[in-house]
Amino acid sequence: MTLLERYREAVDDLFRKVRETQTENIVKAGEMVADSVADGGCIFLSRICHSMEMDSIYRGGGPIFYRHFSYDLKVENTARPRDRSDLGWEDRGAAARYALTQSNVRPGDVLFLSSVSGRTVPVVDLAWEAVKLGIKVVAFTSMEYAVRVEPVHPSGKKLYEIATLTLDNCAPAAEAMLDVEGIEARFGAASGIASDYIMWSVTSVAVEKLMEKGVTPGILKSANFPGGNDYNKTVVEPNYEKFGW
Repeated sequence: MTLLERYREAVDDLFRKVRETQTENIVKAGEMVADSVADGGCIFLSRICHSMEMDSIYRGGGPIFYRHFSYDLKVENTARPRDRSDLGWEDRGAAARYALTQSNVRPGDVLFLSSVSGRTVPVVDLAWEAVKLGIKVVAFTSMEYAVRVEPVHPSGKKLYEIATLTLDNCAPAAEAMLDVEGIEARFGAASGIASDYIMWSVTSVAVEKLMEKGVTPGILKSANFPGGNDYNKTVVEPNYEKFGW
């Protein structure tokens, strides 16, 4: 079997596992999104598996209500390296807390974020602070990976232990799916393609639930197809600004 055939088979197995194990939580996440949007809330996508969230934000065929959330703290410091462990500066969540409180996020909004291992400190910071502020956090992680590593966040917790709802992207521990003879590292990252599949599945549920509530969400047309950009600018965007959907 060629590597291409093995990869395709592995992806088929990955998607099958997602369907068999994550459908219940996918439906819950979609309902959470629909409830928030219908109540005037906003839906924010932070970085998901190396920027897979960009496949959902302002895309033809996708809803207008997904919005990006990110923050960046730039510190310029050229002093020589020194030991700072005696200072006891453990409040690592200050930047995340500041970013959330200075942004247009409100309690009841939904924030999607991701750490495949479940222990990436800035991501756990953001989830930790968001939940404290009453924001619903939907986390993408690999449970097989997360249960095999130790937490490094000061709270002693990993992402799935903080999030309102966790979506398991079903990636294997250490991410890659296939052994290739002659290559030490495994091949074929699983988390990105699985997370994109899950995110669009969640979106399908959210759109359907909104329609059941009598809310017709704005679905974007491709801006590069004739008439698409005009439709987005004159119909979808004004409705979003007025209603939030």
